[in-house]
Amino acid sequence: MCRSTDRHEAWVALLALLVMVLAAPVLGWVCGSLTDDALQQAVRSQHAERRLTSAVVVRESSGASRFARDPEAAVTEESTRTSVVAGWRAPDGTARTGTVSTTSEETAPGTRIKIWTDEKGRPAMRPMDTSTAHTHAVLAGIGVTLLAGGLTEVARRLVVWRMTLRRYARLDRAWAEVGPDWGRTGTGS
Repeated sequence: MCRSTDRHEAWVALLALLVMVLAAPVLGWVCGSLTDDALQQAVRSQHAERRLTSAVVVRESSGASRFARDPEAAVTEESTRTSVVAGWRAPDGTARTGTVSTTSEETAPGTRIKIWTDEKGRPAMRPMDTSTAHTHAVLAGIGVTLLAGGLTEVARRLVVWRMTLRRYARLDRAWAEVGPDWGRTGTGS
């Protein structure tokens, strides 16, 4: 038995499949490309605005503590940071002093450490690198692809649900037309 609603469901499923296989990856690629362009611009801007500067440790910061950025990688040198009070020169030559964090194991007074500063000589975060920007863009593209595929499946299920409700409503109307005496001998049904 091939009802028209079955054919309609098949067309809805085919359309959803085509959207998931063709349109969702294209949307992901476009989103990833646009995100990569924006992030690469941010990388260029950050590298233009921030400078790696040499600073001299004055003393450990009050309440200085070592903390791990990633508890599972706490054994690596890059995983722990220490807050220290350090002095450095701003790009205009003025002396600056402030609390900065460093990955350096040696934090004794007089030790030279590297810090990032902005164009006015204030401490700044390390600028994003190109590979990190690419990774974020790829993840954004994958996320959009998965989201588009998921939303397509949700839409397909909603359409099929509505089609099923209409099919049941038509079936109820057909049963109502036959009446309560169906199947009895001599009733004409």
